[in-house]
Amino acid sequence: MKKTILFFSIILCSATTIAQDSDKQIQLGVRGGVNFTTITGDDFESPKSRTSFYAGLVAESFISDRFSLQGEAFYSGQGFDIEETLLTPKAEFQIDYIQVPILAKIYLIEGLNIHAGPQFGFKINEEVDTDPTGDGGDFNTDQIKDFDFQLAAGAEFKLTNGFFIQARYTYGFSEIVEDTDAHNSVFSTGIGFMF
Repeated sequence: MKKTILFFSIILCSATTIAQDSDKQIQLGVRGGVNFTTITGDDFESPKSRTSFYAGLVAESFISDRFSLQGEAFYSGQGFDIEETLLTPKAEFQIDYIQVPILAKIYLIEGLNIHAGPQFGFKINEEVDTDPTGDGGDFNTDQIKDFDFQLAAGAEFKLTNGFFIQARYTYGFSEIVEDTDAHNSVFSTGIGFMF
């Protein structure tokens, strides 16, 4: 967790320095929304997606009118659903991360941008929950790696009052389980506000 805080602090300082050097504006904001997550790979037979949420902070530094860099730090509930079989009950495999993307944003027209960049995921929780809507049924596991390197890409539309809506897809290049072809796959959509 200390590494995550240090890493995000460096990103925010870098964004502030870029903004000051280029005499352009830096904007801070918040964002949150819904995640539809699963894992992909040859070693898994397309498990069902888990629906969860994300929420966190945004810092955007404008290099020009049409190009900016954006750093973020946010909580992201990820994982997948486990189907009921003769040997296993229906359950959620919950993998929660602090995600830190660094995005390049290109504004196509006023308010509308596309963005992409690397994302660094730091696992903060991992468990199997056989009772996702209740308080019981949680079993801690330790199968998922602590770090996941990903690529994020999406689109965003900013309204004139500071609110924005966005959709994003993130794919994990790291194997989330040692020597297993399993990668995070996340589609997210949500809203935010720039101060």
